[in-house]
Amino acid sequence: MAVQVHVVSDLICPWCYIGKRRMERAIAELGEPVELVWHPFQLNPDMPRDGMERAQYRTLKFGSIERSHQLDAQVSEAAAGEGLAFRYDLQKRTPNTFDGHRVVALALKHGRQDAVVEALFQAYFAQGRDVGDHATLVEIAEAAGLDGAEVAAMLATDALAPEVAGNDTAAREAGVSGVPTFILGNRGISGAHDPATLVRFLKLAAASADEEAVLQ
Repeated sequence: MAVQVHVVSDLICPWCYIGKRRMERAIAELGEPVELVWHPFQLNPDMPRDGMERAQYRTLKFGSIERSHQLDAQVSEAAAGEGLAFRYDLQKRTPNTFDGHRVVALALKHGRQDAVVEALFQAYFAQGRDVGDHATLVEIAEAAGLDGAEVAAMLATDALAPEVAGNDTAAREAGVSGVPTFILGNRGISGAHDPATLVRFLKLAAASADEEAVLQ
């Protein structure tokens, strides 16, 4: 049986995508079956539901678009080291990620969670797609193996909203303040660490893991 590593992340967090790649490399090096289980964390919980024009958002957050471009370049360099091509030039909006997290929660119930998370990361960072838009979410989820009609029906209601909101709150109450955060048993590590560090974490956490995981 695969060990479950719980990952608290946001869908528009570049370090979460980089961290996913580094954790995958760590798992390959470890040579043991590990399943990643994804949990929601909104970096921008007060974001309007239809998102915000990206240049406006980044200027408000970092003081100037020039500073934003500098930070984007630094992150893109780190991403390139993991074989990821970030296309910030294609991103026009910064989305609200709540509904995207609902899609990820639905994917867990169908055993397609990691594939859907990967597809959402790819769509946002490599293609600049709006992962807060319902039609876009349906298309991405369907391509990743979910039933498009089921995803559309879910998004048309408040289904899974209490679950997503509750898991986000639970992560914060458990002490998560930054993402990605990886949790195994009663141990956690925050940040997109190098694979060697993540291997050490996995070994140490697995050796001392409690029967009950920190997050359910």
